[in-house]
Amino acid sequence: MVTHAREDDPNECCGLIGGSPGEALTLYRATNAEASPFRYSLAPAEQLDLMNRIDEAGEELVGIYHSHTRSGAWPSQTDINLAGGWPDTVWFIVSLEDPESPDVKAFTIAGSEVGVVDIQVK
Repeated sequence: MVTHAREDDPNECCGLIGGSPGEALTLYRATNAEASPFRYSLAPAEQLDLMNRIDEAGEELVGIYHSHTRSGAWPSQTDINLAGGWPDTVWFIVSLEDPESPDVKAFTIAGSEVGVVDIQVK
């Protein structure tokens, strides 16, 4: 995720994460259809392709990630609004606010409630 965020900077990056409940296994990079440093979206055809790839790998969608190019790793109001359709998904944010020390955090978002998810890298 950090590599993807750095490669797409100054625009936000985005992608999906496949795995099983409680375990992220595979990162599926997407193209930010917005090509913007302030927001992201996945083109519907690409999203469908990635969801099919996750399914074909025998995985489930367990996460969605994107970067914040100049702000901290905390969901913006836009992020919270977009999360409504994916209540069982963990939201990962990569912050490049300090480019020398990227920050990755994960969240649950239910309505306007944001919860921090403890992540461990194996």
